[in-house]
Amino acid sequence: MPSLDTAAYILICISLFAAFVNGAIGYGYSSLTVPLALVFYTNRVLNPAIVIMEVFINLYVLFINRKGVAAVWRRVLPILVGLLPGVAIGAAALASVQPGYIKLVTYVLILPLILVQAAGWRKPVESSWLVGLPFGSGLGVLYSLTTISGPPLAILFNNQGLVKSEFRAGLALVRTVESTVTAIFYYNLGLFITESVSTVSLLAAGVVIGIPLGSFAIRRLDAETFRRICMSFDAWVVGFGLSRVLIELKLAPSPWAYAVMAGTILIDCALLYRFFAAHRNPRPLTQDEASEEPLL
Repeated sequence: MPSLDTAAYILICISLFAAFVNGAIGYGYSSLTVPLALVFYTNRVLNPAIVIMEVFINLYVLFINRKGVAAVWRRVLPILVGLLPGVAIGAAALASVQPGYIKLVTYVLILPLILVQAAGWRKPVESSWLVGLPFGSGLGVLYSLTTISGPPLAILFNNQGLVKSEFRAGLALVRTVESTVTAIFYYNLGLFITESVSTVSLLAAGVVIGIPLGSFAIRRLDAETFRRICMSFDAWVVGFGLSRVLIELKLAPSPWAYAVMAGTILIDCALLYRFFAAHRNPRPLTQDEASEEPLL
């Protein structure tokens, strides 16, 4: 682990980059921060700090998308109800499981979700309690354990045919509830240790600068291409992180563990090639496809 000064500097840069992306496209902060920061910090230190930041970020996003809440809250209610037991289970696991294995679970869970999302997987999913309750519980476990929920939410929402206003409002509502409930469970389990609280100021420094810069820069960028490149970067970082934790836990020797990263890069390069080929020769979008909005 690097010295405290070096780690703090790196964390500020990571937060700045993730906040820049979040400011540009409206989401993606934890999905980018966590895989990078886990190279230098454990989940027990990083997660509480990320959750505190996300409570405020998600409340802000919910406020600016408040007009769409009335149209979507009934559709996301099963997810919100399912979140509660899931968050409790994930938070309890975070407090008791060895940190190295938490890292391993984090990377193993999110890597296939990122690649499925990058592949543009589409399968209509009906919004119902039968789907929403178990999905919400799984999402609660994932978020409280890793602070990441973007990829599975993207897969679900993009396959329910939500229009952009509903997509953003539903996303903001779910993420506000999950971050707030997770913060409450973390507090009751005593997970807000001194190192986590001090890390909040480092993350905040990047957020304050990065979000306005991202909002300004996206006006001059192709938003769809920018999203897809960020997704690839995220996949490569997760592949690297997974390779590193396999070595740390002595589950695979170096350099063979880096085959995971190499495989991730090869798969993503193929998906990236397909994306740019389709981008150069776009086909007419159906009404449902036009309403979709990818998510980190």
